[in-house]
Amino acid sequence: MKKVTEMFGSMVFNDSVMQARLPKEVYKQVQQSIKFGARLDSETANIVANAMKDWAIEKGVTHFTHWFQPMTGITAEKHESFVSPVGGGRVIMEFSGKELIQGEPDASSFPTGGLRATFEARGYTAWDPTSYAFIKDGVLCIPTAFCSYGGEALDKKTPLLRSMEAINRQGLRVLKLFGNRDVTAVRTTVGPEQEYFLIDKNVYEKRRDLMYTGRTLFGAMPPKGQELDDHYFGTIKPRVAAFMQELDEELWKLGVLAKTEHNEVAPSQHELAPIYTTTNIAADHNQITMELMQKIARKYDMVCLLHEKPFAGVNGSGKHNNWSMTTNTGVNLLEPGETPYENAQFLLMLCAVIQAVDDYQDMLRVSVASAANDHRLGGDEAPPAIISVFLGEELEEILEAIEKDEPYGGKVKEQIKVGVHALPKFPKDSTDRNRTSPFAFTGNKFEFRMLGSSVSISGANVVLNTAVAESLRQYADALEGSENFENDLHELIRSVIRDHKRIIFSGNGYDENWVKEAEARGLLNLPTTPDCVPCYLDIKNVELFARHRVYSEIELAARYKMKLDTYCKVNRIEALTMQSMVWQDIIPVAGAYSKELADTAVAKKSLGIECGLETELAAKISRLMADAAQGVRTLKDALDSLDDIGDNYTRAVACRDRVLTAMNELRLTVDELESCTAEKYWPYPSYGDILFSVR
Repeated sequence: MKKVTEMFGSMVFNDSVMQARLPKEVYKQVQQSIKFGARLDSETANIVANAMKDWAIEKGVTHFTHWFQPMTGITAEKHESFVSPVGGGRVIMEFSGKELIQGEPDASSFPTGGLRATFEARGYTAWDPTSYAFIKDGVLCIPTAFCSYGGEALDKKTPLLRSMEAINRQGLRVLKLFGNRDVTAVRTTVGPEQEYFLIDKNVYEKRRDLMYTGRTLFGAMPPKGQELDDHYFGTIKPRVAAFMQELDEELWKLGVLAKTEHNEVAPSQHELAPIYTTTNIAADHNQITMELMQKIARKYDMVCLLHEKPFAGVNGSGKHNNWSMTTNTGVNLLEPGETPYENAQFLLMLCAVIQAVDDYQDMLRVSVASAANDHRLGGDEAPPAIISVFLGEELEEILEAIEKDEPYGGKVKEQIKVGVHALPKFPKDSTDRNRTSPFAFTGNKFEFRMLGSSVSISGANVVLNTAVAESLRQYADALEGSENFENDLHELIRSVIRDHKRIIFSGNGYDENWVKEAEARGLLNLPTTPDCVPCYLDIKNVELFARHRVYSEIELAARYKMKLDTYCKVNRIEALTMQSMVWQDIIPVAGAYSKELADTAVAKKSLGIECGLETELAAKISRLMADAAQGVRTLKDALDSLDDIGDNYTRAVACRDRVLTAMNELRLTVDELESCTAEKYWPYPSYGDILFSVR
């Protein structure tokens, strides 16, 4: 096996490959494009494309694709060969700069939320030179943005790149106030921790709910679940270890910084964490990671489940988004530092995040909303749906001292004046972690814990980048031209702390009293997708994204429509799957078992043997069968009632209130029926069979 150092990035057209294969001037132009967004002229693009093609062909590649991320949340690709005819029955391998920079996939069949009509098929993919091309499955993949003929964003990447430009613009304005003349770029970085389940392929293929929806719609709890916490960080089973090893190797070849892997809390649940990198690259890498997880698992006769809540009663799977801001000079802007200068700058950046989360808590909640994540948030270690910020005791005390102009009672007994007196040095872990916090400061970054395991990280980071950019814009407007910078900075930080401290909470997010306290503070509680999706259309949010040129009003409206449409479609698929499982499988086998019990009771009675147990159990099963049948009818009626509702929002609310209610009631009945039915009759692998299937 190759050494990791030799393997890493071997399938990536990265900086070292470009430096070795491109003429010096061309390489410099590409670097300018990567760093500052400068466009490449056609001649330069042709040289880059030819070098990229030659490198790929040397590795056995015959096709290329513009690899993009439509609003389905997964990736898309259309493969085209390098083959070009030259006459005489011969071909050559060609790849032009035009093909590198722009493609034209059919845009009509991707979800657009009304941005494009079906007959308006034209769409464009545009090369993102900041994310390196790579070889996957023998195809050269070129990361691209995807937009409509009119320039509207039809993907996840385009708004993310726009939001990164926004925070860069505003961040530079603020940093210049602190004398950072050498800083030319502010970038956000992310390290997304990915949770997932691995189950045996054989049991997966016997559960149509898992195959159709990604989660179990029925399932009685087994005698043992995660109560003993014996799976968490436990010894990794050989089949899983082999999977993890191959996954690491394939990710390393693609330049993905896979770092940490371990067993999670629930049986069959695991986690992979990468080293952080620039946000748009982290988003690309996370999409690759999810794809490879599912592909490689099959090689080991397993299935990787990325659904947020595949099993009721045990932990769901999330994606912890570790977010920070850095400069091109290598400074982490959320690192507290040791000098007054660094601390003042840190405090302002900290305030920018606190204000952003408070001002746009609604959009952060929308960014993680989905039918699947609704089942996860608020239970089994997932954070609640109420957004709050955890800072830890030490930082909270410091902010309180600044707000009140009182001495800080921690490591130093002196009044803190920003930019005059040094704040104490913060240890990276100055407080315990708060696993119930949706948005927690963890030493030199914030961990946004609400993202679901199956989603692209782009949506949440678009909101976070843009909201923080808005805070920084306001600060730059207030401080530029100041005649007494230190005093005005101090007063600005005090006012931000005073106006936004309501969002800071270090207690137990699962405590019922927190719901009441959050309401008293004026914080939003948006427990379901239909509750929060209308926030897309709030005027303050429309103005935010328009001001920073991240989303236009029609792009936001399209995402509002798509989020509701997807929510209804997901629940409809689940409801139809439930109906078919009950009618086609569950009632027939329960009836067969009931008949066996009745026949046994008759036989025992004829022999004068007590048969009360069989009679009682048969009666209970018959009753539960009747309840299940009625539950299916109720569910069908609820589903049919949606057909008469034309408005997307009203349909989604009805879906939540009628369809999901009927689904939950039907599940209770069927799960009780499973507990009463002999194992040999039950048509599906049980929770115990699934959760402990990988040995």
